[in-house]
Amino acid sequence: MAPSGKSLADTDEKILVGAGEQPAWLTLALANRHGLVTGATGTGKTVSLQVMAEGFARAGVPVFASDIKGDLSGISQTGEAKDFIVKRAGELGLTYQPDQFSTVFWDVFGEQGHPVRATVTEMGPLLLARMLDLNDVQEGVLNVAFRVADENGLALIDMKDLRALLDAIIPDTKKGADAEADPLAPIRKAAQSFGNVTRATVGTIQRQLLVLENQGGTKFFGEPALTLTDFMKTDRDGRGMINILVADKLLQNPRLYATFLLWMLSELFEELPEVGDVAKPKLVFFFDEAHLLFNDAPKALMDKIEQVVRLIRSKGVGVYFVTQNPLDVPDRVLGQLGNRVQHALRAFTPRDQKAVAAAADTFRPNPKLDTAKVITELGKGEALVSFLEGNGTPSMVERVLIRPPSARIGPVTAEERKAVIAASPVKGKYDTEIDAESAYELLQQRIAGKAATTEGSSGVLGTIGNLAATIFGTNVKRGQLSTTQVIARNVARQVTDKVVGGIAADLGKQVGGSLGSSIGRSLVRGALGGLLRR
Repeated sequence: MAPSGKSLADTDEKILVGAGEQPAWLTLALANRHGLVTGATGTGKTVSLQVMAEGFARAGVPVFASDIKGDLSGISQTGEAKDFIVKRAGELGLTYQPDQFSTVFWDVFGEQGHPVRATVTEMGPLLLARMLDLNDVQEGVLNVAFRVADENGLALIDMKDLRALLDAIIPDTKKGADAEADPLAPIRKAAQSFGNVTRATVGTIQRQLLVLENQGGTKFFGEPALTLTDFMKTDRDGRGMINILVADKLLQNPRLYATFLLWMLSELFEELPEVGDVAKPKLVFFFDEAHLLFNDAPKALMDKIEQVVRLIRSKGVGVYFVTQNPLDVPDRVLGQLGNRVQHALRAFTPRDQKAVAAAADTFRPNPKLDTAKVITELGKGEALVSFLEGNGTPSMVERVLIRPPSARIGPVTAEERKAVIAASPVKGKYDTEIDAESAYELLQQRIAGKAATTEGSSGVLGTIGNLAATIFGTNVKRGQLSTTQVIARNVARQVTDKVVGGIAADLGKQVGGSLGSSIGRSLVRGALGGLLRR
């Protein structure tokens, strides 16, 4: 029976997640204080995630969620009034009403959703080094490469650009006149001025790039690059769009998966303005398999992750980590997660027992519950819940039944997915890759002894286009981007880099540089490599 003896439903201020002796309300004004959904495999984490995503969407809040198994894709289809669903709804005092939600599918590989791309420049050396599993010395050389690219107007868009640049900074063994005749001599000299760049270290980075390429990582780097505001849309009914990242194949490369989602989070952190406390979030971000984010992360990166999680709240973004074990999340990040949904844990091993104790200790005690014991006894679809309330204090932990989702539980068919993609509001925007002239082509021109020029331009726009090419070192093939688009894109993307921590700080990176003085303002990288306009 419903705890209040009357029908329950979402309100303008709260989302009903479930009910036990008391309803479990997630307050929208406190939803950007982040959250955690944990539990063993098969205990109902995905259903809890879907229930919260539906609630946010009904409230007009856009959602981004990674879908590891494909089960979350059913949110795009109308639910079915199956007996067990209607029964669960009745037990909670709910009237089950089938529903479906406006959904956009994304896929790094472009197979089951719109392609998701970033430029190498946007990813930045810190996150790229994480993706490639580089050590401190190798990361330092990668920072040198980015600095040389910035100073020589070499746009790093895709993998071939980065490969060509790394080839260009390899020390040349030629001496005297032969060395002076090398068209890449200025670039090699610039690289050596920042430190000892060795052939062996560059070769190691190149081999790691090959590994990434073999795993399909080349599909992630390129243009058109993702515009994150496309995640923050509502549909014609004012409901938040639900963005689903198809991640079954992506998860085969855990570092690419984790670094990609971390990049997205950092871009949101850098791009969105401060909004303070808001009536509801501007976006909610669900990070499934969250332990992959923290596995083997160096201290410098962990510090930045903690900083982003702590401060992105003021940008109106709520981050919800989804993982099996609460021990997967470091304590200093765990302390930032105010809204908790804990499904069953099994205490079969010493580590499992430690996880149960840790999960129990993070809840505000309820004198009616033995929290540690209940965690091991929860059935499928049950959870221990504690959401923030009032002035931001956690509620006492309650044992609740999670409400049934309104949309379909389970995956879509291939035909249904195609229909959703065909009706997508971003259809056509990202589906055709653009191969703009960038570092690879410009370095080939240097080797061939050709000067980079912009052809076919005339008049005022032609002059502006030539000026843009001079400042940004970028020429775009005719018919791909307009002169205005070239200028806008390069102002946003071709920037000098700010090194974050580690050996890279010793390599002499400076904030600002010639680009900043050329256009009257400096564009630098933020905490995790995201572009930050100053």
